[in-house]
Amino acid sequence: MSDKKKDSKISSASSGYGAKDIQVLEGLAPVRKRPGMYIGSTSVEGMHHLIWEVVDNSIDEAMAGHATTVEVILYKDGKVAVKDDGRGIPIEKHPQTKKSTLETVLTTLHAGGKFGGDGYKVSGGLHGVGLSVVNALSDYLKAEVTRDGKTHAQEYKQGVATGAVKAINTKATGHGTTITFHPDKEIFGEAVDEGFAWKTVLEHLKQQAYLTKGVKIKIDDERTGESQLFYFEGGVQAYVADLDKNKTVLFEPPFYVDKERDGVRVEIGLQYTEDFNENLKAFANNIYNPEGGMHVVGFRAALTRTLNNYGKKIGMVKDAKDALTGDDVREGLTAIISVKLANPQFEGQTKAKLGNPEVRTAVESVFNDYFSNYLEEHPGDARKMIGKTMLAAKARLAARAARETVIRKGALEGMTLPGKLADCTEKDPAKSELYIVEGDSAGGSAKSGRSREFQAILPLRGKILNVERARLDKMLSNNEVKALIIALGAGISDQFDIEKIRYHRVIIMTDADVDGAHIRTLLLTFFYRFMPSIITRGYLYIAQPPLYQVRLGKDMRWAYSDEEKDKVMAEMMAKIGKGKETKVEAEPVTETEVSEEADAEKKAPQEGTGRTPNIQRYKGLGEMNAEQLWDTTMDPAHRILLQVTIEDAQGTDEVFSTLMGDEVAPRKRFIQTHAKQVQNLDI
Repeated sequence: MSDKKKDSKISSASSGYGAKDIQVLEGLAPVRKRPGMYIGSTSVEGMHHLIWEVVDNSIDEAMAGHATTVEVILYKDGKVAVKDDGRGIPIEKHPQTKKSTLETVLTTLHAGGKFGGDGYKVSGGLHGVGLSVVNALSDYLKAEVTRDGKTHAQEYKQGVATGAVKAINTKATGHGTTITFHPDKEIFGEAVDEGFAWKTVLEHLKQQAYLTKGVKIKIDDERTGESQLFYFEGGVQAYVADLDKNKTVLFEPPFYVDKERDGVRVEIGLQYTEDFNENLKAFANNIYNPEGGMHVVGFRAALTRTLNNYGKKIGMVKDAKDALTGDDVREGLTAIISVKLANPQFEGQTKAKLGNPEVRTAVESVFNDYFSNYLEEHPGDARKMIGKTMLAAKARLAARAARETVIRKGALEGMTLPGKLADCTEKDPAKSELYIVEGDSAGGSAKSGRSREFQAILPLRGKILNVERARLDKMLSNNEVKALIIALGAGISDQFDIEKIRYHRVIIMTDADVDGAHIRTLLLTFFYRFMPSIITRGYLYIAQPPLYQVRLGKDMRWAYSDEEKDKVMAEMMAKIGKGKETKVEAEPVTETEVSEEADAEKKAPQEGTGRTPNIQRYKGLGEMNAEQLWDTTMDPAHRILLQVTIEDAQGTDEVFSTLMGDEVAPRKRFIQTHAKQVQNLDI
């Protein structure tokens, strides 16, 4: 059967959408009692999930061929509206509940067009519970439905209808559904006051637009006047091109296929870059599957087999020992896999992994056929891909030898820990922390000032290798990187085991200057690319040493920012009845000067007699003595630590590629764009 015939069959099957297609499974009562079970959490992320659930319903209409436009409006009063031009939720009386079908959908868990009938062949959403859950967790919701020449509306509070379904326009044109809601502060607390984040909503809707090609998705923010329209004819091919926009690619445009096989629609975009990392994203019915699943298994098997077969055919892969492995063909790969199917089987409540075995067969078959043809029709690009993957194979063998050397070295020597590591006596990783310190000077102060019981110190000499531009074999030849890997004790890359890590707090502590920021960025790049689970587990932190010491007589305080320094200054000046500031010292005082100043203070008049505060600016950790470093930066009772997290994986990947990659132009644009946001740049 041709694709066109199949499409027409789907369209005709779904055209008789009415009350009979809505099936009721259970009530709504548990939602407000345990909201986390339905939306993941009651934090800011959970509140945004309400928008995703309503948008998913509109996207389902689009995937079924009944909607072409979805619009999201963020209002000044905290409300959100999601509009689509789909068929509109049926409003006639439902045969089971004897209520309006609209009210049934909005007040009954598991009531929707996704459980039976011919409402939807393919759907995402939270198993159809989306609208009712959003209704239950909103202190206000209004549903407006336009169909059959009329617009009906109904309002709700905390999931309960405040009135009947009423016709508000009997001469309406068009069709569609508008859901306007306000999150309930009883559920989401302070998140409601913070409001919805423009960037978060924007990125999610952009991704959905890529995955639903040919559908317009618009977002308007009435709070700021910002507006954005997404429309991608290229589907995931355009998505891949966007992911690689700041990278050097081997060929363009990306490979692309969009075919249906055995009831599964398979859409794949693929491109190789000069990078060394894989960037693969998998989706089922527009739902992101971070742990992959059967569609990823099928894709990877077909990719490895197809490239090996073509390599043998043209004589680049000569025998079995030259055969490319899955790791080889994934180096520098950017790929998007999107499948759409009638009954997805997800593993886990978060839908992290797709379990349908038939999807593996469909993806493997479609990709094998069309990618094989692509290689035949693009021999130049094909040779570039084979060359790239064969180079990766050679590097893999070299990296294995280097990695085994590092691991063997670690096993033999300290038990063999690096000589520069000042380890702690505590053996429980959950109670231990490692400070990665810049330079021997700061390392000396940190070693003297630390608590030896639970704090370990690893000083790094100079700047470590930029791992964004280096393969694993080159990286493992760097002494500072090797020392860090051995100290952590959990291996590296594909042999990394987070359960073996020796410290559950890994703290980067660098100077507050340009060099310190660069070293911090190099370390963050290393952890993100080769030990990402340290970040996802919440083990990685950045220390926040103070920038200033402000002293007036016996009153000495630390300030961690310019704003805090100004506040401390104002408080001190108020005490002595003065209103002007002193200039910050350009150079740090020496220990002798500090001693002389302390002696002078003993002889000086007390506060309120006209003296002005003394301010010392710390540019390096080595400028602090051990006691000061402990008091301000290492003492758990007083220190400030910033935990490193990843909220937007795609955005994070783009930032690392831009700042640390080979392409100069994107980095220059980034610097020009953000230069004005940088303050107090010490060069």
